[in-house]
Amino acid sequence: MDLGADRRGVDMGPSAIRCAGILERASKLGYDCLDLGDIPVQLPESRDVAGSRAKYLEEIAEACDLLRAKVADSLEQGGVPVVVGGDHSIAMGTVAGVSEYHRAKGEKIGLLWVDAHADMNTPDSSPSGNIHGMPLAVCLGLGPSELTGLGGFSPKVDRANTVLIGIRNLDEHEKKIVRDSGIHAYTMRDIDEYGMATVIREAIGHLTRDTVGFHVSFDVDGLDPLVAPGVGTPVRGGLHYREAHLLMELVSDTNKILSLEVTEVNPILDHQNATAEVAVGMLLSGLGKSIL
Repeated sequence: MDLGADRRGVDMGPSAIRCAGILERASKLGYDCLDLGDIPVQLPESRDVAGSRAKYLEEIAEACDLLRAKVADSLEQGGVPVVVGGDHSIAMGTVAGVSEYHRAKGEKIGLLWVDAHADMNTPDSSPSGNIHGMPLAVCLGLGPSELTGLGGFSPKVDRANTVLIGIRNLDEHEKKIVRDSGIHAYTMRDIDEYGMATVIREAIGHLTRDTVGFHVSFDVDGLDPLVAPGVGTPVRGGLHYREAHLLMELVSDTNKILSLEVTEVNPILDHQNATAEVAVGMLLSGLGKSIL
């Protein structure tokens, strides 16, 4: 998927992550891994931008609905869905699928969102109309009905069980949306001031309160560009390598991770597939890889 952003190339992220050995390396952790292939997505060259406030809305909704169904089916089969992208708009499909599966069982999920950006714009507040800046808002029930209504229900997660970590670059209107939203948002200043261990342990309390577990959505631009250069919207001052691994290791220790995704790997802007390698490392830590 690269319909949600202006910069091209992020649609090649899944191939880069495959080349970095996600299947082989996860198999060594004891998982029986199955590659379910790509979700078909319309090419922007073949489509017109309908509505500048939410670019490619119809095409993104279609792809996310296909992803929603595949994620829900994976859970139904007893799997742990690991979704790779692609711009962050894919998370609307992933979270819808995870939430739908557990909702049918009378269970709630939490949502951990790691990102340099809040992704909580709506078509009314977005200065660009790019949907990859809106997916967290959509998961919380804010935005176009074509997206918030995926799976036939909204919101997908409760705000009290939603945690945003690593933010450092927000649009002015978006700041108020985050402050008024009721989610738990931890900025890079919070991490600098209190340390990752303190922040993530507090976050885990929010993610697991009255839930069956939580989904982890990791945008690699949450990392500092020195660690992950291959992203479309780099912002200096992000998570360091060990901070990110500690985050993933501590959430893995809870045994409450229901599903994982990593987004915004852009091979065109990368150096020797370094960002995809880092992304795979983050996923492996989330799947239980440890130093000893």
